[in-house]
Parts: sequence; C-alpha cells; structure tokens
Amino acid sequence: MKPYNVPFGDLVRQYRAQQAELDAAALRVLHSGWYILGPEVRAFEDEWAKYCGVHHCVSVGNGTEALHLALRVLGLQPGDEVITVANAGGYGAIAAVQAGLKPRFADVDDETHTMSPASLAAAITPRTKAILPVHLYGRPASIREIMAIAEQHGLPVIEDCAQSHGAMVAGRMTGTFGQLGTFSFYPTKNLGALGDAGAIITDDDALADKLRKLRVYGWDRKYHNAEPGGINTRLDELQAALLGCKLPLLNQWNELRRERARWYHELLRDVPGISLPDITDGHVFHLFVIQVHGGRRDALKQALTEQGIGTDVHYPLPTHLQPAFHDLGYEPGELPVTERLAESVLSLPCYPELTREEVAAVCAAMRSAQA
Repeated sequence: MKPYNVPFGDLVRQYRAQQAELDAAALRVLHSGWYILGPEVRAFEDEWAKYCGVHHCVSVGNGTEALHLALRVLGLQPGDEVITVANAGGYGAIAAVQAGLKPRFADVDDETHTMSPASLAAAITPRTKAILPVHLYGRPASIREIMAIAEQHGLPVIEDCAQSHGAMVAGRMTGTFGQLGTFSFYPTKNLGALGDAGAIITDDDALADKLRKLRVYGWDRKYHNAEPGGINTRLDELQAALLGCKLPLLNQWNELRRERARWYHELLRDVPGISLPDITDGHVFHLFVIQVHGGRRDALKQALTEQGIGTDVHYPLPTHLQPAFHDLGYEPGELPVTERLAESVLSLPCYPELTREEVAAVCAAMRSAQA
C-alpha cells in the first residue's frame, strides 16, 4: 500500500460542497425545456461581464473556440502571423491555425513563465498582425509592458485567461487590457463548468456584436447568414446555470488556493534542488508549479507517484517542437527558456478543497524523495 493518497485534483469534493444548489440548477434547466442560448446563458454572460468589469461577455462552447473566434473577429487575413508562447499547451497556436493564421513564438521569462516582453519585441515583423499572451498557472503575464509594445506597433492583443480567472494587475482583471480576453471553463479551472465551456470578453460593441453572430453560423436572425465564416460553438443552458452557481464562490476559492501556496512555501522553502513559484499580488494559483533542478524532474515525479502523490507536468513538450507544428520551421534551442522549463516544471496538487494534512503529506514525500 502506498504511504499517502493525495490526488492531483478532486472535483467530487467541490461538487459535494455545493451539491444541493448544483442539483437544483440542473433540474431547473431540465424542467425548463430551453437548453441552448436561453435565460441561463444571458444571466451568466451578464454576471461574468460584471465580475470582469467589461461591457460584453460572449459565451462559446470551450476555451479553444473562444481563442479561435477572438482571432477571427479581428479581420486578419490568411497567413498573417500571431505571436504567442510555446509553453502553455499549444491552444493559442491551434486556434491560430484554425483561423488560417501562422503562429510565431516569443520566449518566456524564467521567473514568471509568461511571455517575455523583450522576446516579444524582437519577434515582431511586418507580418505580425496580433499578439496573444497567456496568463499562465494563475499568474498574470507582464501585460502592461506587452500592451505598450503592442500600441507602439499598432497591434491588437488577445489575452488568454484560461488559467487566470480572477487574477488581477494593479486592481484590474486579466482579460481587460487587450481588445479581447478569452476564458475556458473546463472543469478543473478556477471557475469550472461540469463539461466544456468558454467565453470572450470585450468593451468593443462592434466586436461583441460580430462574435455573437459568428458563434451561431453567422446568423443575425434565425436562418439568415449575415456574417461570413460563422461556426457553431454555443454555451448550453445547463453549463451556464452551473457556472452561475459557482461564480459567487470564485474569490473565496482563489484565496484558498493562495493559502495552499503559502503552506507549500512554509514547508518546502528549505528543500534542496527545487525552486518555488513566487506568491505575487494578483496570482490565483490555478496550478502550483515548481522547478526541479539537476535533471531530476521525471525521477521526482515517479518517486511521488510511488508514494501516492498525484502530480502533472504543464507542459512536457513545447509547442514549437511538437510534430504538428514542424512546418513552422523551429529548431531545438530557438526558445531556450521555454525548452529548459519544459524539462524542469512539475505541478503539485493545489485546489481549494486540499487539506493542510494533504499538503503536509505532499511535502513529506518531497523531502523524502529529495533527501
């Protein structure tokens, strides 16, 4: 028998804490007979826009489609280039390709793991038509510096906020600096549905109107295609109702995540061979990602698995080195920080329901494995 049993995530615990309310919301939708783009969707869109501090929220089927439509709505032309990062799972690059665009990559900062403004500035060419930074692991990117570079070059910015629900920079929500902000509400997110869900936020009336058409075949009214290139990507009433139940708890959950990050710092600060993420203002710790030095990441991960500790790697192979993106022409060594992090990052359990005893177990297993 393994000495510990600490899962990397446990969505059942969160469900049980809200079971009565979530069950009632689901039954309300089931009994309503209205399952697509109805009052629950409108209510959640209004609530999410208000929470983020913007005029518009346009919900969609998932976070990748949010990125896809955000790129499409800008009116970019086939072959135009979009600069993003290569250490965030590849979702922005996938969306760019879906939109007929060419992803290019800036390197990331070794401390924040987010887009390096200096690398971004160096990557811009006359073919660059948009910038897509990612607020990764719950930590805001250097968005003010990125916006300054974008404004200097006249480039629109789409913020990927799939891992930064409620994260702030100087009192302002991530997703509100660029022209558009996109969100995923995948079940494991800080605000997660019980299935796939996504959204785009903006203060631009014209972009919001166009997005609402694009998400439903390009219709301006039923069966009338007013906007070219429309697709079908709609948030359903059930997921909207469940998200509406969870949203009031988001700030509390984010604070619980920060508390668990502080516990890790308290118990791991003197463990050799690892680096801990900074606890910075605005960080909402979607993930608690350490660096393991000396080429021991995989060995440590295996040792923790053998002791019953769930971990994960976000992300093991940078996008520019993935086989599907070989035709972009990148070679190993072109994004050195990104590539180094891919070999050293390790995600430890970090969620609101995680107990102090479980964090202590993770840390005890870490100490044993690193001794």
